[in-house]
Order: sequence, then C-alpha cells, then structure tokens
Amino acid sequence: MKKAMLVAVVTGSVLAMHAGLAGANDKAAPHWSYDGKTAPAHWSELDEANSACKLSKEQSPIDIIDSATKKAALPALEFKYAGGAAEVINNGHTIQVNLPAGSSLKAGDFEANLLQFHFHTPSEEKINGKNYPMVAHFVHKTVDGKLAVVAVLFKTGKENTALAPVFAALPQEGKPTPLASFDPAGVIPANHAYYKFAGSLTTPPCSDGVRWQVLKEPVELSKAQVAAFHNLYKMNARPVQPLNGRVVEVSE
Repeated sequence: MKKAMLVAVVTGSVLAMHAGLAGANDKAAPHWSYDGKTAPAHWSELDEANSACKLSKEQSPIDIIDSATKKAALPALEFKYAGGAAEVINNGHTIQVNLPAGSSLKAGDFEANLLQFHFHTPSEEKINGKNYPMVAHFVHKTVDGKLAVVAVLFKTGKENTALAPVFAALPQEGKPTPLASFDPAGVIPANHAYYKFAGSLTTPPCSDGVRWQVLKEPVELSKAQVAAFHNLYKMNARPVQPLNGRVVEVSE
C-alpha cells in the first residue's frame, strides 16, 4: 500500500478523495510525515493540493473545552454496523482497517456508509487540554461524497477484546492482513453522547467540509495493545488547530 493510502480511502471519494484515502493519485503525492521537514507545519508547502492545511479556517483536530461547548438537541447516533471480512493495512502513516459494504452511521436525516477506521497516538483530539493515549477515527461517506468521522477515544485499562484481532495482526508496511470476521460495532461504547463540529481531514490534503462527531465516553485498551501500536508508530497525531469562531455542540 502506498504511504498516502489513509487519505486516499477517504479523500479519493471526496475530491475524486483525505490525504489518506484514493489510490491512483497516491503515486504522485509527495511524502508527508509527523516530524522533520515534512511535519504538519510544512504540509502546505509540500504540494499545492495541500493549501487547505494552512488556509482553511475549519481544520481538525481541535481542543474541545467543555465550558465553551453549546448544549444542543443533536440527533442520536445510530451505528448500523455489521460484521464481516475485513483487511488490516499499514499504509505508512497508521494502521487502518478496511471494511466491507453494509455498515452505516445514521443521525436524524443524515446517513453515511462506513468505509474504514484507523488509529492515531496520542489522540489527535484534546478534551479540556489533554490527549488520550489513542483514538480511532471511523470514516463514513454519504452517497453524494460528503465525509463524516466518528472519533472513539481510548484510555488505558483492560484488553479490548473487540480489537484483539486487529492488534494481533498489526502488519508491517505493504503486507495487508485479512481478517475472516470482524465486527466494528464492538468498538463503539454503550454511551453515544457526543461532541459535534465542522472540521477537516487531519492528514493532507486537509480538505474541510467534514462532519465530526467525537464520542464523550472513552473505551479501554490494554497497555500491551497500546505498546504494540507504538512499536510501529510512536506518534502520528496532527497538533490541534484553531477554532476560528467555530461552535462545538454537545448532545444533551
């Protein structure tokens, strides 16, 4: 898999797609990373296509400050997820789990199909100024190409049995591992209370127009599971971005 696959699986569908989601465009995409001369501060300099990384006023991730959020009658999140065969890939930026068609997210009149989820360490989102050890971003796409991401925060605790098959696989770059059966619903916490805001992809090309929902209740990962991910990626999180007047809503 090419290093820009994560944005390719999401952005390819949006622009044609997250800096980690489309396929054919990956060959020409310049290398980007989380440190050195290709770190987030330089993403916009690497390619004209990454201009939103610097110019957009709706960038993700953000620091969610509870005292500054607005309570709202947000629609309940319905995770219409189904189990099935899946594929775990190391795309050079993260571990990503590609999922078969048939799962979707519904919130009121909004509905989008689940494409994949991937991990960042520490969590890209901050809550009241603090990161969690890890986060999973569940990426969804509507029939008209709009993206919606659900962030599931992880705290250190007992082993996450739902994710055990993924953490047992954790392939090296370029060696995808098939999973005969995986149920993404097992990763979602029981409490679906959430924060909602307008944001962007957190990797090049940083396209905005992404609907973000961050679940308030974290789920547990064991120290061994976090350590296994750190063996591949010690840090792959973009720094938080300015709100620029955006309002973060929180479900009542």
